[in-house]
Amino acid sequence: QVQLVESGGGLVQAGGSLRLSCLASGSIYRIYAMGWYRQAPGKQRELVATFTSSGITNYADSVKGRFTISRDNTKNTVYLQMNSLKPEDTAVYYCNADIMVPYTLRRGDYWGQGTQVTVSS
Repeated sequence: QVQLVESGGGLVQAGGSLRLSCLASGSIYRIYAMGWYRQAPGKQRELVATFTSSGITNYADSVKGRFTISRDNTKNTVYLQMNSLKPEDTAVYYCNADIMVPYTLRRGDYWGQGTQVTVSS
């Protein structure tokens, strides 16, 4: 069983910073892509920043230059450093990972439970 657990969300004023963490745990053989998505009220879930399976980073245009994704493969953890936060960054942030489990070697798309980020103006 695989779990993704996010932490680090909260309330911050515009211009402030937050750092999100996501730990993948459980029966993991290999992690491929890993990253962050967000969903604001009344909107669809959207990509924020991800690592592809080959280690290439992708960012939404709206966060380029402000957010930085990083990854610690030894800890099965991905981070999102968010600087210069804006009220429009307010959303629930979800961790996502493409993970292969042992024995069956099946790959699956896993999601965390989400962490709320609220940016006040």
